[in-house]
Parts: sequence; structure tokens; C-alpha cells
Amino acid sequence: MLTVACAALRARWATFVAGFVAVALGVGLIATMGLGLASSFEPPKHPPERFASSPVVVMGQDRLTVEVRRGPGTEEVSKPLVHPHPVDTELVRELAALGPVTRDGGPDAVGVDAPADKVEEVVGHRAQVLTGDERRRADPGTERDAQALVSVNSLLGTAGGVSAFVSVFVVASTFAFAVALRRREFGLLRTAGATPGQIRRLLLTESLVVGVLASAAGCALGAWGAPRLARTLVEGQVAPEWFAIRDDVNWPFHMAFWTGVLVTLTGVWAASRRAGRIGPAEALREADVDTGVLSRGRLLAGIVLAVAGAALLAWGLATDPADLLKRKTYLTRPMILITAVALLAPLLVRRTARLLPLPGAVGMLVRENTAASVRRTAAVAAPVLVTVALAGSMTGTAESVTAARAADARERTAAQLVVTGERLRVTERPAATAATRTATLSPSASTAVYVREEGTALVGFEARAVTDPAAFAQLALLPVTAGDLRDLDDRSIVVTEEWMQHEVGRTIDVWLGDGRPARLRIAAVLAVGTGGDGAFVTAANAPTAPVDRIDVRAGSGASPAALAAELRHSFGGTVREVDEWAAATHPRTSPQTRLGMLVVLGIALVYTAIALAGTLLMATSARAGELASLRLAGAPRAQVLRVVTGEALLSVAVGTVLGAAITAVNLAGLGTALAALSAPVTVVVPWGTAGAALGACAAVAVLAALVSCPRTR
Repeated sequence: MLTVACAALRARWATFVAGFVAVALGVGLIATMGLGLASSFEPPKHPPERFASSPVVVMGQDRLTVEVRRGPGTEEVSKPLVHPHPVDTELVRELAALGPVTRDGGPDAVGVDAPADKVEEVVGHRAQVLTGDERRRADPGTERDAQALVSVNSLLGTAGGVSAFVSVFVVASTFAFAVALRRREFGLLRTAGATPGQIRRLLLTESLVVGVLASAAGCALGAWGAPRLARTLVEGQVAPEWFAIRDDVNWPFHMAFWTGVLVTLTGVWAASRRAGRIGPAEALREADVDTGVLSRGRLLAGIVLAVAGAALLAWGLATDPADLLKRKTYLTRPMILITAVALLAPLLVRRTARLLPLPGAVGMLVRENTAASVRRTAAVAAPVLVTVALAGSMTGTAESVTAARAADARERTAAQLVVTGERLRVTERPAATAATRTATLSPSASTAVYVREEGTALVGFEARAVTDPAAFAQLALLPVTAGDLRDLDDRSIVVTEEWMQHEVGRTIDVWLGDGRPARLRIAAVLAVGTGGDGAFVTAANAPTAPVDRIDVRAGSGASPAALAAELRHSFGGTVREVDEWAAATHPRTSPQTRLGMLVVLGIALVYTAIALAGTLLMATSARAGELASLRLAGAPRAQVLRVVTGEALLSVAVGTVLGAAITAVNLAGLGTALAALSAPVTVVVPWGTAGAALGACAAVAVLAALVSCPRTR
């Protein structure tokens, strides 16, 4: 069987090129992403920089640690504090008695040249004692690098998941279409005495050979591409400057290789079962109109996935609308609907093609050929719908969420001006001028509040600490569902409905941003909105948090321009009108997010190009007899080329319509979720991104159709 399979591969190499390239690319991407993930899981250890000359470092407490229930026992969990503790002056004096003390970069840590055991005796529970490589925790870039590695993990994990999804999708579609083109060949083999089992084994052997060779090539591609990916992540400011691919990791190659082989065998398995059912004369009698292209199992799987996708969307809207705004959700849930529509494509493409108007005789011929050749149309439309649906759903949802957050921030304040800066001079008030005498100012600071929910989880919420509760109540236009903002004081808190406990008047135990425990009464409850600040407290509950924002509303008759100049002179920082501030603090996409979306969309687009080119090369080259009949009927070659390219473009249009339908469902679900969260419904349709993806698909389809069109006389 191996000899026959190799002979078939040599004779029909053009049929397997697209599948080979798709598998090799998929394996290469999985290997590349795996190497990147492995390097981010265990990054290289660096010597401490800030206190490199000090054998011991004493650092203030920077984490909140509490006990939670885990099964029958308890376990300690930790979260980083937004306001770490400094090393107090009295402790520094005691440490100086042990040896030289080094201060560098702030009061949060000091270096001590003394034995570690002696330092621990003096420090006790007042601070942390770090030795060896742990001294790196005091370096200013340690926390930033840790957060960057989390971003790398998220990006590479998402890209790897999309690579696996699209590769399975494209490989299965390509091999299924290649098998469909060989129906007459299998009919002849059955006539010559081949059994259905032999047909299946032939196809599986061919796919095994292709899978092994393509996976080996993909591993080589991954080894070449991983260092370049790491360099791109560093240059894109996603990964730390020192990030590089480790040389001692091999498991990503094994995972990628065997995944490639498995994907290839899986992709051809269903097609081989259909090929085995071909009768000796069935393929020879079959007309050019495709029939029986949607098996009962495929129809059932498509319906089940479509119902599951719709049910998950409805369940999310009913139980947790905020979850639909998260990146992992809006990247993964569309894949269910994409798979469902792709499985049902043979049922949908014929009806969709006939709904698209094409004028003239050539247009009628293009439309009818496209509707009749369901397998070819579905094979071309499927990768297009993947790209259009991913581009529309992913980019549209990301931009819609960001726009909704900007609108939400704008609608939550009655201020006209907003002053922002890391350390504003809030101890000073503008001179009493005509512009400032009647102005209302509400300073606030970024902080956090932690709560132990149901005794099993430590949850942190972003919060703002307001300096003047009365001014805050005047300027805040928050979606209050219960209580009153004017009741906020030093012994109370404003929470959102996202909190497990959100009954007005109830006293809850929390930990503040510096780790201090507090018992606060709930003064008011807010709608969740787009997931911004989850709580509001007074400045007394965040004494070390520097004011970084001042909301300002001018009095009657005051000039906002003159007031802005006074504010800039008195407080420093940046003074913006509220619309400008909302746009600046909620940009459409950050460079890191943009790079992540480009990686994911680039993967989908490359796969689409491979699938389009491979399918059209196979399909058009196999139509030599049909196209020769057109020439014999009097059609010039230019007209034949118009027919071929028209069919390719119509198939791309069919895929675009189906992908746009998936995008519309996802964006409609997002808009419903925003409305359920009492947030502004700002749905952004990414015309530019979707148009660019569609243009690339159309260009590849036309080029492949023209190149593969046989020259008939």
C-alpha cells in the first residue's frame, strides 16, 4: 500500500501541494508559539541590579496574603498590593546597627551588608528579607517584566489556538475537496476490484506520508521562526527587552510534529470513509452537478454546533453579560459559529450564490456554475468566511468594547475639564480668580480594594479614592441602582453589582490597597457598566495613594479656557476637555493589542491564501474538458477567463456573506451585553480591516484562477 500511495503522490503531486503547505505552516506556527510559551514559562534568571552589592535586601510588604477554603482544609493565596509598604525609618535605624545600609530608588527597599539571620531577627514580620536571586524582586522592572510575560503568554496562547483551529479547518477542507475530485479514479479502482477498505487505506497512507513530511518541514520552519518572533515581540514592546527563545526546550517540536500528523489523518479520515462508499460505476455515471455533498453526520454536527453557539451566547447574556466583553470570550466563541457555518456550507452556498445578482449571459453562467459546483464553491468560501468572521468579530468587538468604555467614562462625569498626572499638586488650590472662584473640583486617586468572597477566593477590584466626597457626589454621574453617593464617608464604600455582597447598608470586611483590613458599610450600589472602577472609597482609606486625576466643572459665567490655564499652573499635569480625556485614556487599540490582532489575522489570512490557491489550482486544472467545450461553443479565451475569475470572485463573495452574518451575530450579542450592563451601546464595524482581508482574498482567488486556467483551443 505504501508503494501505491507514493506512486499516487508522484502522479498527483499538484493535488497535495496545498495540503502539504497548510500542514507545514500549521506545524511551524505551533512549534513557534510553543517555543515562545516555553521560554516565557521559565525565563532566564538575571542577577539583581538595584542592590547587586548588598547580600541582603529588606523590602516592605508588597503582597496581601489571606487564608481561603480549599476542600476540607485551608490554603494561603496572595495578590500584589497596589500600594506596597515602605521600609519605615525606625527599622532602617535598627538595620544600620548591623551593618552598612544602601538606599537606592525609593523607600520601598534597602540593602543591608550583614548576615541574613541577624537581619531576620531584627526585621521579624515588619518587612520581607530577600537573599540570593530573590533580591531581583526589589528591581524596578521585575513587576513590569512579569506583567509583560503574562501578555506574551496570552498572545502566544491565543495565536497557537487560532493556528490549531484554522489548520484543522483548512487541512480538512483541502483534503476533502482533493478526494472529491478523485471520485472517478476511485470508481475505476472499485471496478478493477479494489475493496472499500483498500480505498480508505490508500487515502490514509497518502495522508500519513504527506503529514510526516510536512510536519518535519514545519518543525524546521518553527526553529527558524521562533527567534524572529521573539525579536518582533521585543521590538513591539510586548515582551521584556531580555526575552529570547530557550535552546534547551524540545517538547514544542514533539507536540507540533505529532499534532501535524494527527491533523492530517483526521482531516482525511471522513473523506476516506465517503470515498470507500463509492460504487464501481457510481463515479463514472455521476453528472457535473454536485449531489449528496452534505452527509447526515455533517448536517447533524453543523446544527448541533449552531445551536450550541447560539445557546452559549444567550446563556452569557442571561447570566454574565460582562464576560462577553473579555478578550478570551470574544476570540473563542465565534469559532463555534464559524465551524457550524462551515459544516453547513454545502447547504448554504447554493442558495447564497443565487441570491447575489450578476448581469448578462456571462453573469448567469458564472452564477449557475457556482451554484451547481457545491463542493468547489464550499471549499473556496470556507476559508474566506473564517477570515472575514475572525476579522469582523475580533477587531469589531475589541474596538466596540474600547469605544464603549470611552463613552462610559465620558457619561460618568459632569466635569468639563479633567486634570491628570502621576503626582498632582493637590495641596494647592488655584488662586481665587473669576475662573476658579465658583469651580467645583473633585480630586481622586487610583487604588484597589480586596475582598474574600464566600471564603474561597480573594478578589481584587480597581477603585478610586476621592478626596472630597461632596464634590464627588456633585460631579459623578454614575449608574446608581441603590443607595446614594452622598452617603459616602470614611467608614463606607460604593460598590458595583459585580460584588458578591452588594446590599446597601450591609457592612463588609475588605482589605485596602495597602493591605490594611477594614470594615466598611455599603453606601451605594452601581450597575456594572463596562468594567471600569469596581469601587469608590474616601482618601482616608488610601492615604498613600497619590492623586492622579481631578474632575473640574466651571462655575456659571466662567471661561473653561481661562480655568484650564489656572489649573495647569496650580496643579501641573495635563488639562484636557472631558471628551479629549476620554479619547486619550481609552485609545482604540494599544500597540500590544494591535500586534496581537495582526498576528492572529495574519495567520488566518495566510491559511486562507493557501486554501484558496490550492483549491482553485486543483479545481480549475481539472476542468479542462468543460472549458474546452466553452471554446468549441464559440467563447473566446478572454471570455473563458472572465467566467473562471467570476466564479472565483462569486465564491469569495459567498464566503464573505456567510462571514459577515457570523460577525453580525457576534456584534449584536455584544451590543445586547452592553445594554444589559447599562453601558453605552457603541458597536464599531471594522470596515477597513474586513475590507483589507476581503481584498487580499479576492486578489489571491483571481490570481490562482488565472494561473491555473488551462489553455484550450
